[in-house]
Amino acid sequence: MSQNMMSVSSLNTKIKSLLEATFMHILVEGEVASVTYHSSGHLYFSVKDDKSAIKCVMWRSSVSKLKFRIEKGMHIVIEGSVGVYTPRGEYQFYAVHIEPYGQGALALAYEQLKERLKTKGYFDTHQKKPIPKTVQKIVLVTAKESAALYDMLKIIEKRWPLLEVMIVDTLVQGDAAAAQIAHALRYADSLNADIVVVGRGGGSTEDLWCFNEEKVADAIFAMHTPVVSAVGHEVDVMISDFVADLRAPTPSAAIEMILPDLQEILYTLSENEKHFSQAVGSKLGQSVRELRHAEEMFRRTSPLRRLEVSKTEFSRLEEEFRRAISYKMEHFSSVLPNQKELLGQTMHLMLQQKEQYVDYLANKLQLSDPRLQCREGWAQISQNGKPVTLEHINKDEIFVLEDTLTKIEAVCLDKKVLFDR
Repeated sequence: MSQNMMSVSSLNTKIKSLLEATFMHILVEGEVASVTYHSSGHLYFSVKDDKSAIKCVMWRSSVSKLKFRIEKGMHIVIEGSVGVYTPRGEYQFYAVHIEPYGQGALALAYEQLKERLKTKGYFDTHQKKPIPKTVQKIVLVTAKESAALYDMLKIIEKRWPLLEVMIVDTLVQGDAAAAQIAHALRYADSLNADIVVVGRGGGSTEDLWCFNEEKVADAIFAMHTPVVSAVGHEVDVMISDFVADLRAPTPSAAIEMILPDLQEILYTLSENEKHFSQAVGSKLGQSVRELRHAEEMFRRTSPLRRLEVSKTEFSRLEEEFRRAISYKMEHFSSVLPNQKELLGQTMHLMLQQKEQYVDYLANKLQLSDPRLQCREGWAQISQNGKPVTLEHINKDEIFVLEDTLTKIEAVCLDKKVLFDR
């Protein structure tokens, strides 16, 4: 009995050696029953079928190579070996590689990341930055010696040679490419460019996979500069295409989409110049006609025009007046002598009448003078029709004595002063 007796540790060690030698490299298929991503980076999970289950572990070094995330209920195929944890006598499956059952790991990883980023809002339209209509400075994030870069530069030179181009070199393939692309994008965002183009030429799914990495998606989403994703060919749709502000089917197409065509612009400018020249000519012609019409209307209604019309009318009236005066003068020159004679006679007669009337008024005035009024027993003395007194009559002068009834003409024979005033 003592010959077959062994310790628990010895038994577990023999079992460990037997199992690990027998099940060194096997594939196990089953449904994920539980899963734990440990803070250490290790992955602990279990798989089951309809009858039993087995514990599994994947160390951190292998977990970092997984393209997708293990989730409960997922049907997977595990590649690895069976091992025994001798301190507890437990056996488990040590996984080194995991594939989704009936589906490629990359395809599953792509769908998982796509769904996760969609939930985070990375694909929302309102998050997209507008692509500038005019681009003066562009940053190309790609491999420096790649054919894609050469194609983009060639199209830039053809379409818009005035463009300022900056190139940020980065890996675009391999395990380290995603981290380098993310770093290159952050640097490109600091260059104050109008737009950033990130991408590469065609390749296999594995070659292009770095553009499906979450760290690249995070870098694109965080950028302030508009980003164009131009990866592979038209059939290749990357996670970066969904996150970017604009997706281009190829790198060459990206440049054609964001840059204007110089030749097309020159042709458009030529056409616009022709149309503009015609429009300006037509407008100028119309404006000249309107100006002339306005000038004519202003000239007709302006004070200067009215002054000219009045001046012309005045000249006409002046001429008519001159002709009328000339006619009148000619007419009057023929009748003037007779009229002059008649006027002289008429004036002489009128003067006589007026003189007689004046004499009458003078006599009447004198008669109204109390000093010269003739009282009874007295006579009024007049000489040459004018009342006088005796002291004004000289010797041999004729005078008139007149009372109310009699008028006598007498001659002064002698003059004596009876008393002195």
